Amino acid sequence: MPDTQSSAGLNMSQQEKSGSKLRWLWLTALVIALDLGTKALATAMLTYGVPVPVVPMFNLTLLHNTGAAFSFLAGESGWQRWFFITLAAVVSVVLFRWLKTLKADETWSAIAIVLILGGALGNVYDRVVHGYVVDFLHFYWNDYHFPAFNVADTAITIGAGMMIIDIFRQPGASRDKQD
Repeated sequence: MPDTQSSAGLNMSQQEKSGSKLRWLWLTALVIALDLGTKALATAMLTYGVPVPVVPMFNLTLLHNTGAAFSFLAGESGWQRWFFITLAAVVSVVLFRWLKTLKADETWSAIAIVLILGGALGNVYDRVVHGYVVDFLHFYWNDYHFPAFNVADTAITIGAGMMIIDIFRQPGASRDKQD
């Protein structure tokens, strides 16, 4: 007869090691709340396509993006909406599963994953509800205008940047595990 206390202890130990990073999901919820809240404010307070200067080189400009980053595929007939919704859903599931497998010392990776997850879910909400993503942060330099973006895009970019930094931050870690 198996010792239930030992197996319960083993399960708890496994949960502490693998599931401990789920505690960072509050950051995903915060990203989603900030993203949807700021998009709602922008939609309510800004006129579509009319820049509102804030400081030199930065405007608030309400725009709707039916494509992806840099309006990729925005000119298509509408199929891209469902493609991006499906892609975001698959990526979100993969990120959540990845988050569950992280070890206790992988906090940097956990934060990167939940930032990307929050951004992806914030933008997928827009695609499902509106058919487009609400963008309103608009930087420019002279006549060059960077594509408008939002809080979700910012979280995705920061999370991806953290993952790239992590590759260079621990270059020997993955090699040591393979040997």
